[in-house]
Amino acid sequence: MANNLRLEDDHYCFGCGSLNVSGLKLIFKVNKENKTLSSEFTPQKIYQGYKDMVHGGIIGLILDECMVNLVLKLGVPAVSAEYTVRLKRPAIVGKKLIFSAKIAEETKSRLVIVESECRDEDGIVIASASSKCVKIS
Repeated sequence: MANNLRLEDDHYCFGCGSLNVSGLKLIFKVNKENKTLSSEFTPQKIYQGYKDMVHGGIIGLILDECMVNLVLKLGVPAVSAEYTVRLKRPAIVGKKLIFSAKIAEETKSRLVIVESECRDEDGIVIASASSKCVKIS
């Protein structure tokens, strides 16, 4: 990170920023006791890839948002260093998606390993992801 940059929330994050008129405006529910997070999103046609199918990049973006925000909302400033997404089934435009994230491992180093999942409103797994989040001092 450049010397003059610092982690600061100006509410313009594409995923969760409340002031970004083009953003997704994701809302997260956190259970600090269980170290889990959930969020819902109903993708519209502007987020499609092939006809009536949600673009996989949008699914990956939301999974990443969930994983990093879980760590942040548990009080640990962090960023994604690496994440892997597995797309298992197509998500359908207009069908509600439920995202969840959980802490998989907290290492003795600066890493927090987080896992995330996307299911449709019928409970079918659409995608899963894992992330290495780096704690920022």
